[in-house]
Amino acid sequence: MNYSNLMISGLCMSMASLAAAVPGAVAADSPATIRIISSMATRQVLAELIEQFEKQSGYKVEIESVGGVDAAKRVEAGEAFDVVILASNAIDKLIDSGKVASGSRVDLVKSGIAIAVREGSGAVDVSSEQAVKQAVLAAKTLSYSTGPSGVYLTGLFERWGITDQISHRIVKAPPGVPVGSLIAKGEVELGFQQLSELLHLNGIVILGPLPAEIQMMTVFSAGVTVNTAHKDAVEALLNFLASPAATQVKVNQGMEPI
Repeated sequence: MNYSNLMISGLCMSMASLAAAVPGAVAADSPATIRIISSMATRQVLAELIEQFEKQSGYKVEIESVGGVDAAKRVEAGEAFDVVILASNAIDKLIDSGKVASGSRVDLVKSGIAIAVREGSGAVDVSSEQAVKQAVLAAKTLSYSTGPSGVYLTGLFERWGITDQISHRIVKAPPGVPVGSLIAKGEVELGFQQLSELLHLNGIVILGPLPAEIQMMTVFSAGVTVNTAHKDAVEALLNFLASPAATQVKVNQGMEPI
C-alpha cells in the first residue's frame, strides 16, 4: 500500500464523499444513540471517525474504550452495547458465545507492534530480530500490554529462550493503561505496544515497528450485539467505518485499512 498516495487522496476528499459513505442518515432531531465498547488500541481512530460519522449521519454515538480483556468480559456478562470493536479473535469468541450476532463481524484495520523508550534515552537498535532480542536482554525494565501484542510477545520471548532471564524485569501494564505512559514516567525502560497506542504520547520516542521477520499484525473488527435495538444505525456506522472515507484517518493513526 502506498501511504503517500493515501495521504494525498485523503486530503482531497470532499465532505460530499464523506456523506455518501454514510447511507441511511436520519434527521438530526430524531437521532438514535449507538453504544460502543472497544479496546484501547482503536480509541484514537474511532474517536476521530465517529466525530465525522455523527456530523454526516445525524446519529449519536457513545463509545467507551477500555482494556480488550475487560471489554470482552463486560460483553460476556451481558452489559448492553450495540457494537463491540476488538481483535478479530475476541469478536469470534463473542460470536461463539452468542453475545455477538453470527455473520456480523466487519474487519476494520490491521495494527502492528512498535517499540518505544523514554524521551532523552540513548539510541537503541531495533532494526533486526537479533537487535531487538539484545535490546530486550539489555533493558533493566520492560513492559507490554495484556492484549494481543502482549500475548504474542510472551510467546516470542519463550521462543527465544529468554523468559527466565527477563521475567523479574517485566512490568505488567494494568488493563487500559498505556505502556507508553509507564515509559514516560520512567517506570519502564523499553516498551512494546500497538503503534496506535504509542502515537501522540508525550515523553516517549518510538524507535520503530518490530522488524518484519517478527512483526505480528492484529486485525481489529466490529461485531453487532444480538440485542441491539438500532440495527439501521449500526449498519450505517459499520458501512462508514469500513468505507474508503475512513482510510486516511486510519493511516494517520498508525493503522492499515483492510
